[in-house]
Amino acid sequence: MISPPPSDAKPIEVLLVEDDPGDTLMIKEAFEDNKVRNRLTCVADGVQALEYLRREGEHTDAPRPDLVLLDLNLPRKDGREVLAEIKGDDELSTIPVVVLTTSAAEEDVLRSYELHANAYVTKPVDFERFIDVVRQIDEFFVTVVKLPGQ
Repeated sequence: MISPPPSDAKPIEVLLVEDDPGDTLMIKEAFEDNKVRNRLTCVADGVQALEYLRREGEHTDAPRPDLVLLDLNLPRKDGREVLAEIKGDDELSTIPVVVLTTSAAEEDVLRSYELHANAYVTKPVDFERFIDVVRQIDEFFVTVVKLPGQ
């Protein structure tokens, strides 16, 4: 079992880019149940994600995320396009991006890593397993990984 972060640990900013309200709710619940002080911000499409990351429009005061959880199948701008823009932008490229998607297709996995995703996770269908996977991602990036600026 992974140890909880020290009580003086700085919470990390997590940007969730997910268009499925049910998945968004489950991810929020997993973060809340894990009792970690991380801040989770949710946007529902790729255009909003890039506006948030670039602090444009209504997101001018948005904090810089320490981690992005990115679905691939998004409206308006596909997750692959979002990933390519994040990793191609000198200001954003150091933000870790975990692709969290329903697709287990080998071409999606390969393409995501070619675009420099930091991890690729297929969403489990089972509710309890889904919650467990989100908790593991959260714990890994809070307790194990050293993030830029942390």
